Amino acid sequence: MLLKPISRTVDTSRVIITERLRVAVLAGGPSAEHEVSLHSARAVLDALPKERYDAIPVVIDGDGRWSRELRRGDVDIVFPVLHGPYGEDGVVQGHLETLGLPYVGCGVLASAVAMDKTAMRRVFVAENIPITPHVWFTEHDWRTTADRWGLVKSLDWPMFVKPANMGSSIGISRVTSMEELHTGVELAFGYDRVVVVEQGVIARELTCGVLGDHDTPDASVIVELNVHGDWLNYEGKYVSDQEIATVPAALPESIAEEVRELSLHAYRAIGGYGLSRVDFLYEEHTGRLYLLEINTMPGFTARSVYARGWEASGLSYPDLLGRLIDLGLARSGA
Repeated sequence: MLLKPISRTVDTSRVIITERLRVAVLAGGPSAEHEVSLHSARAVLDALPKERYDAIPVVIDGDGRWSRELRRGDVDIVFPVLHGPYGEDGVVQGHLETLGLPYVGCGVLASAVAMDKTAMRRVFVAENIPITPHVWFTEHDWRTTADRWGLVKSLDWPMFVKPANMGSSIGISRVTSMEELHTGVELAFGYDRVVVVEQGVIARELTCGVLGDHDTPDASVIVELNVHGDWLNYEGKYVSDQEIATVPAALPESIAEEVRELSLHAYRAIGGYGLSRVDFLYEEHTGRLYLLEINTMPGFTARSVYARGWEASGLSYPDLLGRLIDLGLARSGA
């Protein structure tokens, strides 16, 4: 059952006054996903029902400066609509906990594990969650080895090169030769000192939203990403006018159910709370599913695939925001 949005009422001599919840919406941040965050946060600010919430925008600039300080008592809850390092990796979550401020979304550990592609894969391997073959190495490894092919020789072309801590397809390259590998690795090192190289597979890209507390989360209908070209890069996600998603995905029910079960498994494995979007590769000719990654603060406009999956599941965008705020308050005991 979905929780109803919380409000506070005060009886003042026969007149009932309902106080709106003060929600600080964090936007921007010093990561390369600054602009994506601004779009997500604007959508949240516009969609929060005015009769229930007093939405307070707080912009963090590229140097980490906040447009206003937050203190306990100033706001009722914080909605950190931040993507990438310094926002989605547990740093801001830990800061909010030291301030004693309730907040929306995953906690420090889950955020940190999901942001780091090497730590996340270690968790999935330990939990027997299927993932694609991959390797990882540090910038020191890359600079000092005499045999760079030896770092990736367990994989076949094509490969995908990714910075270990980044999202929104930033810094990612699809490579089919050693020359392209060198270029892709150098690009990835521009965002992080650790690089992950994954085996490319011919597969459909699926995603599933998870919503709820630690113990009884729910999974949304499955969404399929429409890939135009070799892979869905940053431009395809945020710049192109082409429709990027099919909602719901046309899948056998057994596969859809397996995606939902694996999504909930991954969510619990990292200690998720509030929300996550779980991405998959579906190798249709073999029936294999590979869990690609879990995102603890996915893109958050009303047209983002996370929100669209829940809309198709019967939960409107404003009600989704209300549910997330309720979950954040419930965790803090507010």
